[in-house]
Amino acid sequence: MPSADHDLGPQDLDVPTRRVRREPRDRSPEHAEPSRYIPHVQGLRAIAVLFVVLYHFWPARIPGGYVGVDIFFVISGFLITSHLWRELSATGGVRLGQFWARRARRLLPASLLVLLFCALAVMSPYLMPTSALPNEVREIISSTFYVENWTLALNSADYLNHTGNPTTVQHYWSLSLEEQFYVMWPLLMLLAAWIGVRWMKRRRWFAVVVVLAVVSVVSFVFCVAFTLTNPAPAYFVTFGRMWEFGLGAMVALIPALRVRNRWGSFFLGWGGILALLITAFRFDGQTTFPGYAALLPALGAAAIIAASNTDRWWYPTRILAIRPAQFTGDISYSLYLWHWPLIVIAPSVPFWGLSIYHRVALLAICFVLAWLTKRFVEDPVRRWKVLTTRRARVTLWSSLAAMVLVAGTAGAAWAVNAPAYQQGVQSLQQLRENPPECFGAASVLDASCAGKDFGSTILPAPGFAGVDRPSDEQCFVQLNDARPVSCEFGSTAKDAPRVVLIGDSHAFQLLSTFERMAKDNGWRLTTFFKGACPWSTAPLATPGAFGDACTQWRQAVEQKLASEKVDVIFTAALATTPYASVGHASAHDAAVAGYRDAWKREIDRGAKIVTVVDNPVWETDPNKCLRTKPESSCDGARADVLISSDPLKAAATGMAGVRLLDFTDVYCDKTTCFPVVGGANLYRDQDHLTVTFADTLAPWYTAAIKEALADKG
Repeated sequence: MPSADHDLGPQDLDVPTRRVRREPRDRSPEHAEPSRYIPHVQGLRAIAVLFVVLYHFWPARIPGGYVGVDIFFVISGFLITSHLWRELSATGGVRLGQFWARRARRLLPASLLVLLFCALAVMSPYLMPTSALPNEVREIISSTFYVENWTLALNSADYLNHTGNPTTVQHYWSLSLEEQFYVMWPLLMLLAAWIGVRWMKRRRWFAVVVVLAVVSVVSFVFCVAFTLTNPAPAYFVTFGRMWEFGLGAMVALIPALRVRNRWGSFFLGWGGILALLITAFRFDGQTTFPGYAALLPALGAAAIIAASNTDRWWYPTRILAIRPAQFTGDISYSLYLWHWPLIVIAPSVPFWGLSIYHRVALLAICFVLAWLTKRFVEDPVRRWKVLTTRRARVTLWSSLAAMVLVAGTAGAAWAVNAPAYQQGVQSLQQLRENPPECFGAASVLDASCAGKDFGSTILPAPGFAGVDRPSDEQCFVQLNDARPVSCEFGSTAKDAPRVVLIGDSHAFQLLSTFERMAKDNGWRLTTFFKGACPWSTAPLATPGAFGDACTQWRQAVEQKLASEKVDVIFTAALATTPYASVGHASAHDAAVAGYRDAWKREIDRGAKIVTVVDNPVWETDPNKCLRTKPESSCDGARADVLISSDPLKAAATGMAGVRLLDFTDVYCDKTTCFPVVGGANLYRDQDHLTVTFADTLAPWYTAAIKEALADKG
């Protein structure tokens, strides 16, 4: 999170501070002592915000740009520790109320302005889909009170909640974490200083360094361990990130770490920049992060800060001080705040799209908004005399009142749209129970429906498709959970045909459909689902605890299947799942072999296998387009969205005991894939089918399973 504390931090911490005898208690000075601006740190802030922003605009171009947040944490640790130590050493303490009031005046105005904008956007059904309402309101309120990182940490283990679109305020997790740092860090430094005075012969500096170093080491160990065992919440948990602030604090407190030698500074600075570039372009979504991997960007940022020599124009300290870098660093806080909600909202704006020209234009708009916010919100409020000339409590109470106002606006957004949300839920249920004739897949697969025209009908509506998903989430195993959780549906008769539905979220998307099929046909349906873990023996390319949990889950499921008589197994899987290529020529070959191996074991036990070619995978949720443009404008090129090399299809082709269903002709013609077929809205997000559309495929799923059961007879 790019802190708004642009002018914190001394130019030279070795310069003795003058002792301040006393400060007026009825004033709120901006600093205990005059600040000393550090241009190259401001330039480093520009690198960090550009990493994050460009990553969000073009994730494939700069896949590791998310490390910009880690750079900000190191910068904030350096600047805030410098400021606190300067006040602590000069006055013997830290006026916590004044410190927190200064932070509030710097950070809250821009932050709450953007949150207010998001709340108003959520209030409008023209800018945000109604299906997003609950998550948006919850996370806006969490962000307002700076607990968004904990909201995401508690929900990050929920794979199903992260298969769709993120909220407009998801990026506030880092701001929340940093605000928690602002609360804890001065208390920690005061405690350390007291220990130094009380038990270490008044060696406050030594005590502060030791305490912060111990906290940082423990935090890093926790971060590594937690990332290996629970990588999803580990990304957001506060204590797992404290070591990055601590690293910046060590550079601030220990003079020996700041290199002023010409060549030492040259190599240290450029080495740090090289480390940041490596992480930005070599890291990606498969990198185990934060963990050990976060050391590289954090150490790179610390190295750049520590490189203090400015003698030559080609030194990093001078390059980062050029005007464009300084300007970007100046507006970095507001740029970070504005860019993400605009990215989320823009596709819902009429006549807007996702072309390169639209993205460049939106990026320019982000810069303009950031500058305007800095010029007319951040700076004026920070110096507003009605707050700075009064006690700290005035700022703090005013801040709380503003936060309540923003939270109330988010609550009003829920109140305004809740009736429409409830009506949407009821309409969706009615649609599932009584769909139109020739609806959805039948318009293509049923010869009697040829020529049926649904006109502009799209059901469920694009603004509500996001909630059209199976409701039995207790049957779905999340991320690092390796338990072979099973659910039973349909007939309870002992002689009922035994059907098993197994796989990842692309199998889970069929659950509601299969529940109804089992009930109507007298089958006993058993399910096994695990997020991003297809039923196969091929190991995933995903390292760490997640990949291990997938392997353990598969083994446990196999033991359960082996212990019971199964008639038919239906499986589906995401075609883009990353597999390790160990022992095979390619990851694709490994995936094909893994599917066949898993299936053969059950075929040898007497079961029949039915599987289905995966549906298209879109770059972004087609509903964003459908909400603002004609249906024909939202089609996708077949070559772009359909995975032609689906390993599941290759595995099933020609294998005895396996039936393959291929609905590609329903989703696409020879050149184009469609988000709407026969009036049915196919997708609830970029790659998961709506239950409404899956239900229209039920006759063909049923026929395939009945054929497999007949073969067993």
